[in-house]
Amino acid sequence: MKVFRSLPAAARYLSQEAGGSVVTIGNFDGVHLGHQAMLSAARQHADKLALPMLVLSFDPHPDAYFSPDTVPTRLSSLSERVVMLQKLGADIACIVPFDRELAVIKHEEFEEKVLNQQLRARCVVVGDDFRYGAGRKGNSASLSKAADKLGFNVIQLDSVTEGTQRISSTRIRQLLQSGQLDQAADLLGQRYKIMGRVTHGDARGRTWGFPTLNLPMRHARAIKGVFAVRLIGLDGRTYEGVANLGKRPTVGGLKTLLEVHLFKYSGTAYGVRVCVEFCAQIRQEQKFNSFDALKAQIQRDIVKAKTYFGQQNENS
Repeated sequence: MKVFRSLPAAARYLSQEAGGSVVTIGNFDGVHLGHQAMLSAARQHADKLALPMLVLSFDPHPDAYFSPDTVPTRLSSLSERVVMLQKLGADIACIVPFDRELAVIKHEEFEEKVLNQQLRARCVVVGDDFRYGAGRKGNSASLSKAADKLGFNVIQLDSVTEGTQRISSTRIRQLLQSGQLDQAADLLGQRYKIMGRVTHGDARGRTWGFPTLNLPMRHARAIKGVFAVRLIGLDGRTYEGVANLGKRPTVGGLKTLLEVHLFKYSGTAYGVRVCVEFCAQIRQEQKFNSFDALKAQIQRDIVKAKTYFGQQNENS
């Protein structure tokens, strides 16, 4: 999959390709089942037209431009999104910053300049809540009108629902924040996961007898606390363990860190990219009055996580 960080870069690449592209547009945070339905439809139309499938997305989130003080926490990092988009069949990902230029562009100009001229769209796949252009004045009706003029097709998909509720990134954030990991997994189509590269930590866990693999987080996540987890990416095996995701208030931590203690792994993995799958929440992160109290709680957390996996393995 080709990845571009600007519209002009994607346009230069597409100018060398015959026929144009099939475009789908969205933030795709978490790449949940609703997103997957859009991506699947775009892939099908791209195959039918023998054209590349292009995903236009934004990083950072448009809310970071309009409401920087109330930006939603992320479900997925940019690299995690890219991995999922490639897995789901995208040929091209154009992931651009949402800046003033995009904020003030009129919907007619977006249709002509971005979709027609730069992305050479021959088919555009969007959801039923799609809005675009300054003041969000563009919608499916205006897009369809432009399509007739500019020569591309528009495919509008209905929202994907679970029960009577629409599947959305906002809803998944709420489920994760309240510890409802099974329900969040139902909407994501898989367990919630975080990918990252193992880095050196302060070795405090190792000196306490609880060695950890440390994954720094560049952005706040929609989930925090202590969890039973599985880790994938070390020597081809899956390991069970317990993890803390947060700022470690007892030790005066300032940045968000994911610390994973694995039950049956004792090696080092510095620089290795791994995937941590969140299975069940054990408790919220909290500040303890002493290191001894924290160490005693970690031991209890390990027992709870092992009990969880023991029960899961018995039922599998």
